[in-house]
Amino acid sequence: MIDPLTAVLGATALALAAWCGFAAYRDQPTKDWHFIGMAVVSLLAIVQLVIGIVRLARGEDPEQGVAIFIAYLVGSALAVPIAAFMSLAERTRWGSATVAAAAVVLAVLEVRLYDIWGGVGG
Repeated sequence: MIDPLTAVLGATALALAAWCGFAAYRDQPTKDWHFIGMAVVSLLAIVQLVIGIVRLARGEDPEQGVAIFIAYLVGSALAVPIAAFMSLAERTRWGSATVAAAAVVLAVLEVRLYDIWGGVGG
């Protein structure tokens, strides 16, 4: 994978988690600005998905297997958009908490993707 993109995506996901977590702490639902943040994080995840698929198509293989890599790649691209829709359905602080949790999950998925590709100890 592209290490800088993975790092930026993980950092922006954690920033989104902190932002939405603070909104949940203040008993606020997700607002328009949160959705802009979610769109930025989702766009970065989609860029990573496309790059990952292109690298697989060129014959590059992750160290820990293609199937698990694709599963994590798709999961990371869908984590925040799914949480965004859930936060629309739950217009309370728990909608913000859901997005915060999904953003933390995305950051963890990024670490795991890096490991699957062969970044840790590879």
